[in-house]
Amino acid sequence: MNDQLEETKDLIQGLSEPLYRYINQIAPSGLEFVFHIIVKILLLCVIFLVFDFIFKIIINSVFRIFHNKEKYPIINSIYASRVTNSIAHILALLVIGSIHESIFAGALKRTTSFIIRSVNLGLVMIFAGMLYRGLTAFRNYLIIKQDYYKIMALNAISETMKILGIFIFSVVGICVIFGIKGTTIVGSLGAITAVLVLVFRDTILGFVTGLHVATSKNLKVGDWVSIPKYNLEGNIAEINLLTTKINNFDRTFSTIPTYDLLSTEIRNLQVISETNARRIKKSIYFNINSFKFLTEEDIERLKNINLLSDYLDKKSAEIKKEKENMAHKEEIINGRQLTNIGVFRYYAQKYVEGNPNLDKEGPILVRQLDITPQGLPLEIYSFTNDTEWQRFEKVQSDIFDHLLVASKEFDLEIMQIKI
Repeated sequence: MNDQLEETKDLIQGLSEPLYRYINQIAPSGLEFVFHIIVKILLLCVIFLVFDFIFKIIINSVFRIFHNKEKYPIINSIYASRVTNSIAHILALLVIGSIHESIFAGALKRTTSFIIRSVNLGLVMIFAGMLYRGLTAFRNYLIIKQDYYKIMALNAISETMKILGIFIFSVVGICVIFGIKGTTIVGSLGAITAVLVLVFRDTILGFVTGLHVATSKNLKVGDWVSIPKYNLEGNIAEINLLTTKINNFDRTFSTIPTYDLLSTEIRNLQVISETNARRIKKSIYFNINSFKFLTEEDIERLKNINLLSDYLDKKSAEIKKEKENMAHKEEIINGRQLTNIGVFRYYAQKYVEGNPNLDKEGPILVRQLDITPQGLPLEIYSFTNDTEWQRFEKVQSDIFDHLLVASKEFDLEIMQIKI
């Protein structure tokens, strides 16, 4: 490599003097400096591309030896993110920085300062790109390890570092171009610190949220979540510094501010998928005016329902025994009585318990909720033994289809708006 570098120097040094005289001849008067700068930059770019190509071949060839992702996950992550290309760029630019003064010796030395600043600016830009690719490499490594909580933390940190990196490398770039001290620029920014904090408010909140979510392990990419505030339900596709992307079940996607993961109620439904059980929590509203005590005729008629026959026989016998010595037992309101809503609640409980699509290890409840202006809610609370969405909706609908129609046999009226 050193021999090749010396040969390149000798070749360009032999061409620099004739090229210098030729440019002076063709350049308009007063523009010689500009023409020399352009030619030098073009010539150095060609040399840079040649050495960059050589270094890429050498470095990438070495990294391809370790192609096994399971054995060498770190090396493969670095190679996949093209950090190796940044290394080749740096080496090629260092070669340019070491030879440019010697190859242009005696040929308008006033351009040397400009070339040095250009090379230094190139180094700043390459280092910035290398930082970005390095963070991508680390993220690829975590993806291989499937450590999604650390990926969220890294996303928050990397996005913040990118923003800070843009600011820092911009300051360094300005210092390199104009040859001024960085403290001068940073000092002048002190007066607008409050404005910067206001501008980067969401960035700061997103950074804090990302770290909190990663450390608390309440959420991760891929989780099935529900967000009542936005009426959203879907899977988390991506958590970035500023926004969180959610794939909805209707094949659309939504984005919410990342800091809402801290300040908003988030229901993580992933446990439903992992435990293979999904909750049914739905109510039927009955008109209270349709509630009544059951007469002997009503009881005899309802005994024909298989799920109720034994229950009605038992309860009827208990009620008759209690009324044997009761005064005014002919009045239906005296003593215990069966009601149509109570018997229907028992029927619904037995019907739901007999459904083979419900999880028998979980609770299976048919319960009354607080009375509302819309009527009395009778809620079904249970869990299906299948979390597949289409299957879940079918099981739930079949249960309520049956109960809505069966309620007519008990002379119950379902509440609805009458037009």
